[in-house]
Amino acid sequence: MLRIALIDLLIFAVPFLLYAVYVIWVKGAPPSAVWQGAPLLWLFAAAVGLLLVAMLVLVQFSGGDREGTYHPPVLEDGVIRPGSVD
Repeated sequence: MLRIALIDLLIFAVPFLLYAVYVIWVKGAPPSAVWQGAPLLWLFAAAVGLLLVAMLVLVQFSGGDREGTYHPPVLEDGVIRPGSVD
């Protein structure tokens, strides 16, 4: 769960990082002046949109077989056999 939260945080930060690199590299602004006059609303909207797309892709292309039969974990001879989908 922590891995997914960190990936989501990184995806959310991508528009802000790209804007900061653009302002420093192309416009030659010092790093301390990057966020003065920055279009924060548009960056936030882009970050939320990118995060939603990433979540939809994750939901669509991850997970197991949806048509199979679920077999829950079972305790056999003192050993837990993990659940599975057939």
